[in-house]
Amino acid sequence: MSLLAECATSGGNPVEGELPMCYAGTMQVRALEHWEKRYFDAINAIQPDPEKSADFSGMVRIEGGRFLMGSDGPQARPDEQPPHRVEVSSFWMDETEVTNAQFREFVEATGYVTVAERAIPLEEFASQLPEGSPPPPPEMLQPASLVFHLPEEGKAVYTVNDWWEMKQGANWRQPQGPGSSIEGMDDYPVVHVSWYDAMAYARWAGKRLPTEAEWEYAARGGLVGATYPWGNEPIEQGKPKANSWQGEFPIRNERLDGFFRTAPVKSFPPNPYGLYDMAGNVWEWCLDWYDASYYTYLAANDMVRNPPGPNRSYDPFLPDLPQRVMRGGSFLCHDSYCSGYRVSARMKSSPETGLEHTGFRCVRAAP
Repeated sequence: MSLLAECATSGGNPVEGELPMCYAGTMQVRALEHWEKRYFDAINAIQPDPEKSADFSGMVRIEGGRFLMGSDGPQARPDEQPPHRVEVSSFWMDETEVTNAQFREFVEATGYVTVAERAIPLEEFASQLPEGSPPPPPEMLQPASLVFHLPEEGKAVYTVNDWWEMKQGANWRQPQGPGSSIEGMDDYPVVHVSWYDAMAYARWAGKRLPTEAEWEYAARGGLVGATYPWGNEPIEQGKPKANSWQGEFPIRNERLDGFFRTAPVKSFPPNPYGLYDMAGNVWEWCLDWYDASYYTYLAANDMVRNPPGPNRSYDPFLPDLPQRVMRGGSFLCHDSYCSGYRVSARMKSSPETGLEHTGFRCVRAAP
């Protein structure tokens, strides 16, 4: 939600009548350590499940190797450059994104409450704001998450605020807010999960989130220089190869892939490594901090083995906001907007943010 903040004040502090999202951005920038400790306390309280930790079903062994990470192709953005040589060790990866059924099992076993389901006490919130700030609107303190909606017909579209709505009651159980549910959607990817929520699930399952290098290596599936997990053409015989946006974004989705929002996992063929939905459907959290210039640092070395990611986050457009890496694109990705379903495409978000198009999958080290 911090990525949507567009406060009018030059200092970024909320003023009377400001958008609720401006409070969200201020809170996240100024009080990250306060909230992060709470989230990690909840994660560390989870006991790994011994049976899950020994279970490799639904996972694919990825043999280690070397590859060229990043891209300097025509669609490549600055943070994907320069391409650089990386070596990764063997690991196991979930063949699909974590599903609603799998996440429900975790919640029922541990009692875990996601970030999107937690209310914020007024006193605690106010203590994190700059001195003299007006009280936040009541809706800012209620559990909420970001839900996609089509812009009003005929309305000019200028910013992401025109198609994202902070909706009270939206969470992994109610993806579009109150009145919606995941009944009959056990095999759909869980959404509205923050990076902390993904870390909590991974701890319980005896797994972890993939590094960005592991994720891209797996997504490429051994195809050298390919744009997508399956090759270089996004559409074959008139049918898209992934769940993404077809049409004019965000005005009209022609649904050539058969879906308007998320799709059940395994709705599309896997990549050569046997991994499903490495492009489209939902963005997937990675372990790494996001640093727009990290590839320049890596490229200065001849070969980097198992890069752990930068030791801090840096985004020149939001220099004060720590962010984690997301990969793979989502059902909202379109060439005119983000083309995030390319194997080299990078995205980032603040770790406490959950959205309707954000999920994850896990990995485990190979012996």
